Amino acid sequence: MISLGRYHTLTISSEDDEGFFLASDDGYDVRMPRRFIKDDMAIGQQVRVFVYSDTDDIDIASTETPFFTVNQFAYLEVTDVNQIGAFCYWGLEKDLFIPFGNQGDRLQKGQFAIIYMYLDELTDRLVGTTKIKKILRQQADSHLKKGDQTDLLVFGKTDLGYKVIIDHTYAGLIFKSEVIQPLSIGQKLKGFIKPIRHDGKIDVSLQPIGHHSIGVNADMLLKKLRNNNGFLPYTDKSDAEVIRLEFGISKKLFKKAVGALYKQRIIKLMPDGIAMHNNPE
Repeated sequence: MISLGRYHTLTISSEDDEGFFLASDDGYDVRMPRRFIKDDMAIGQQVRVFVYSDTDDIDIASTETPFFTVNQFAYLEVTDVNQIGAFCYWGLEKDLFIPFGNQGDRLQKGQFAIIYMYLDELTDRLVGTTKIKKILRQQADSHLKKGDQTDLLVFGKTDLGYKVIIDHTYAGLIFKSEVIQPLSIGQKLKGFIKPIRHDGKIDVSLQPIGHHSIGVNADMLLKKLRNNNGFLPYTDKSDAEVIRLEFGISKKLFKKAVGALYKQRIIKLMPDGIAMHNNPE
């Protein structure tokens, strides 16, 4: 079945004056307007397309690339506001509609906002909403495990740190102590799941978790040593903020990385820093 708001691989089945018809394996078809047809497309060929409704509410297949797909979140610009709601640009020629009923604070033209897109079952249209709190899962489930790498979207800031959307599904928090430079609303980045709290809430690190992080950070330290003639003026007595600014990791992770390199006899500990062995074994 061909679903709105998703990518599909369909077969070009026929052509008329207005464009192609694309068919799915289960017998459904959708029109591709001529403006999306590329020179190398021909009947019988399979194409990957995005399906949505145009301004006349006709389902079409497009070769355009939207910023997100149905049941996902994105940071979008409001392009217009009228008597029924707001409209946001999401990478396609038809803007995404956000009804007033789906807005917390009223959206204004030119503003950017975190938008969740879903298929309205009553109208069979793709619409957006800024009311995301009830959509996000606030507690972890069996799909999340410590150390998992995830996609993050920053959607808010608190005294503790930054609120993030994890894999378009969960609400999480990056503590400000984990962040070297300020993050911005709408920023996308990679993160790692920290041990799940007893209440099920989810904390996220910007550094790999556990033994893997030691290896990653040790490699980073070793690279910095090689780029600085084999010496770095930092020890376990160095200020934690200085360590964070210089290496982008906490002092705890710094000490673990130093320890890993020391155990491998790659470095030696000096009173005023760490240095590479001339002939590491």
